[in-house]
Amino acid sequence: MLLMAIGTALPAEAVSESELDQITERWQISVHALNEVNCASCHQESESNAFVANPSYESCQSCHEDPVDTFLLGKHGIRLLEGESPLTPAMARLPMKHDALTKEMNCNTCHDVHSVDTVQAAVDACLTCHNDTHSLTYENSKHAELFLATKELPRPGPTAVTCATCHLPRTGFDQSDGTTLVKVNHNNTYTLKPQDRMVGEVCMNCHGVEYAFNSIFDPELVKANFDRPPALSLETFDMMRAAEKLRSGNPSDEAE
Repeated sequence: MLLMAIGTALPAEAVSESELDQITERWQISVHALNEVNCASCHQESESNAFVANPSYESCQSCHEDPVDTFLLGKHGIRLLEGESPLTPAMARLPMKHDALTKEMNCNTCHDVHSVDTVQAAVDACLTCHNDTHSLTYENSKHAELFLATKELPRPGPTAVTCATCHLPRTGFDQSDGTTLVKVNHNNTYTLKPQDRMVGEVCMNCHGVEYAFNSIFDPELVKANFDRPPALSLETFDMMRAAEKLRSGNPSDEAE
């Protein structure tokens, strides 16, 4: 009944009956459907009950408060937070794909809100817009191999390393309602600078500290999306080893 009501409320040019059937099919096997989040949850204004054709991030925020709050702090969402028009790839300084220049950054730019498929949001959504060398060479990296080896719908496997793994890092778990949900920082610029923030928040979840620092401070390796082991050898770690060797050879230490 609800789908029929919404279907009749939509202008004929907005969505065809066939497209509506496809949307319904994707929704029926989604996490939203399993949690009884139906069409009206997003497409109906809570006070007036008026139909909302294109729900904004505010609709998502009513359930996904932390992801939206952090999204609004990053480059993708900060214009919305400041009351400006949404960011588009045409405004970016990095190379962007021509076909994506007019896309407006919002929750549904990366997420298919009807299927709630986070596999798409993890890599494909990024490559829809980004056309820089770092992004384009991801598919040749060891990280991409891990992603492909564990690709499980509707979300990447636990050992997958995607664009989102590094640029939207996991911040912990929310167990407030009796379930365990991974919390994701949707501020896409949080781990970019300073570079050692990426090391602490992301790289060292898998790699040792020296490997991580030698990788993240090698601009050519970053540009190539870490398609090889690091060749850089930071002097800091040599100094630390020399200091430890000196300390361990101290007679007072040996006496202890």
